[in-house]
Amino acid sequence: MSEARRLHVAQHESRPLGIRPAIAALPASKIGEVAAVGFGDPAIVPLWFGEGDLPTPSFIGDAAIAALRDGQTFYTHKRGIPALRQAIADYLTRLHEKPVGAERVVVTSAGMSAIMLACQILVEPGDNIVIVSPVWPNINASVEALGGEARAVPLTATPEGGWRLEIERVTGACDQRTRAIFVNSPSNPTGWMWSREEAETLLAFARQRGIWLMSDEVYERIVYDRPVALSLLDIADPADRIIVINSFSKSWAMTGWRLGWMVTSEALHPVLDKLIEFNTSGAPTFLQPAAVAALRDGEEFVAGMVERCRAGRDIVMAGLAGFARVRAVRPDGAFYAFFRVDGMSDSLEFAKDLVRRCKVGLAPGAAFGPAGEGYLRLCFASSPERLAEALERLKPALG
Repeated sequence: MSEARRLHVAQHESRPLGIRPAIAALPASKIGEVAAVGFGDPAIVPLWFGEGDLPTPSFIGDAAIAALRDGQTFYTHKRGIPALRQAIADYLTRLHEKPVGAERVVVTSAGMSAIMLACQILVEPGDNIVIVSPVWPNINASVEALGGEARAVPLTATPEGGWRLEIERVTGACDQRTRAIFVNSPSNPTGWMWSREEAETLLAFARQRGIWLMSDEVYERIVYDRPVALSLLDIADPADRIIVINSFSKSWAMTGWRLGWMVTSEALHPVLDKLIEFNTSGAPTFLQPAAVAALRDGEEFVAGMVERCRAGRDIVMAGLAGFARVRAVRPDGAFYAFFRVDGMSDSLEFAKDLVRRCKVGLAPGAAFGPAGEGYLRLCFASSPERLAEALERLKPALG
C-alpha cells in the first residue's frame, strides 16, 4: 500500500462517518441535558433557559403578519433591508454617545449567527480567541468548530460573592495566534458589567496589537441602575477593529424570532455579504418590518420588561438569602441569579436532581465553563407567582 493510501485510510478510520474531529468533539449543551430530564412536563417550573414567560408583544407580531399579507416573502438584502439597518442605527445613536451609521450595521439570523459569522471571518485552525468567562458556552463552541482554541480567562470571584475583571490576565492570555478578545457585558450568567476604564483599556490594547475586540451586548437594556449598559459603541471609532453583537431576543421577548445584528467596520462587509449568503442568505424578509416596529414603538415594552425583571430579581434574591447553602450577590445586569451552592461539586447532576426532586429547572454552572462549576443559574425574567413557586419548591434542596 502506498504511503498516500495508508494516510487516506488512517484519516478515514479516525473520522467515523467522515465527520471532522473538531465537530465530533463539540460538547453537548449541559443546559439541554438538564432540560431533557423534564422538558415537556407541565409540572416543571422551567427557569433553565435565557428567556422569560412573556410572549412577543402583539404590535410586533402584527407587523410581521402585515408584511406576510403584503407579500414580503422573497429574497432580500443579505445584510438586512435598508429600513431595518437604518432603524437599528437610529436606535443605537439614541442610546449611545457616538453616532452609528446604517452603513456599519449588519442584520443577522439571531445573535448566535452574528457570533458564528465573526468567528468564520477571524479564526483559522490554531488561532485563539481570548474569552472572559464564565460565559454563555456557544462562543466557545463556535471557535472550536473552526479548529481554534477558546482561551478562557475567568473573572475573579470576590469575597463578597461578586466578580472582578483582571485586565492583566486578559492581556496576558493573548499571543501571536490571538485573533480577538470576547467580552459579554452585561454578562450571562453572572450579571457582571465592565467599567468604562476596563473597556477603554481593552480597546487600547486591541488597537496596539491589531486584534479584534468582540462585545456581546444582548443584555444592554436589562440593567437596573442606568438606562443602558456601557457599550463599546460609546468609546470606539468607526474604523476600529470591533464587532458589537446584539439581538432582538431579550429586550423585546423575541427569542423564537432568531433576529440579531452586528455593528462593525465597513471593511468587513464584502466578506460578510459572502458568508451570509453561504450560511443563511439573510434574515427572513417578513420578520424585518416587525423588527423595525420593535425599535420604533417598543420603548414602553422594554421599560416594562426591565421593571418585571427588577421585581423578579428582588423576589429571587430575597428567597435565596433564606437558603443556608446558597451564596448569592445581586446582579447589576441581565436577568439571572448566578449563585454558589455549598457542598455542590457536580452542578450538572445536581441540576438534574432538582428537576426530579423539586420540579424546578435551573442551569448548571458547569455549562458556562470551569469557572462556573459550583454555581447554578436561575432566570428571573418570569412572573412573581412562578418565581415564588420555584423558590418554595427549592427549599428542601437548598434550605
